[in-house]
Amino acid sequence: MSSVLDLQAVTVRRGTKTILDSVDWQVNEGERWVILGRNGAGKTTLLQIAAARMHPTAGSADLLGERMGRTDVFGLRPRIGLASAALAEQIPASETVRNVVVTAAYGVTGRWTETYEEFDTERADDLLAAFDVLPLADRLFGTLSEGERKRVQIARALMTDPELLLLDEPAAGLDLGGREELVGALSELAADPASPVLVLVTHHVEEIPPGFTHVLLLKDGGVHRAGPLHEVLTAENLSAAFGLPLFVAHGGGRWMARAAR
Repeated sequence: MSSVLDLQAVTVRRGTKTILDSVDWQVNEGERWVILGRNGAGKTTLLQIAAARMHPTAGSADLLGERMGRTDVFGLRPRIGLASAALAEQIPASETVRNVVVTAAYGVTGRWTETYEEFDTERADDLLAAFDVLPLADRLFGTLSEGERKRVQIARALMTDPELLLLDEPAAGLDLGGREELVGALSELAADPASPVLVLVTHHVEEIPPGFTHVLLLKDGGVHRAGPLHEVLTAENLSAAFGLPLFVAHGGGRWMARAAR
């Protein structure tokens, strides 16, 4: 099984603050990972490393067989799909939904003077259809609901047919209905053998889609536990990672957690 991500002793420091501390993490072909941890545990920073948007202060990061610091990140990034709140803020509210997706082919967030082939437009429409937002293709991005925006962002992240798809808290800000629609869409994506390797960052185990296989628990910038979901996501491990006693249950393909009474 070939490695898609291989991080060895990855450390990130900003001034005197250590954000990631000697993180070892390997992701292989066919796996679907979720990253869990408290606020400030280092989840988003770790995803920035995995997306080739940040270099580690120390340690090594091999992404899709390329070593960070020894490869052209601008050639590497199109092979990695990313959906995050920071990226969404760069998308012009006046851009049409179709253009939000199709511009990913050039790695830009607003359409300028570049031209696209009919194939690009057809692929964008196919992805919008896959996430049930094709009827919104001619709407302006700024007029969409939060749930609609999230699905458009994931369609955009898939535009370049990436080998790795990174999703940073895609359900944040969604109501119950929007969250469940998104979880359903991600579950279908996880079940498709043709889908890229998936990595999902979340705060809530209820947002883990069925079909995800592994979990990485971060605590204070380091790896607390990592491995197969059903082995690692226990009350003991989750309680230690979040710093309070938790009850964890699994049923109907979904997870739940609450404070232990």
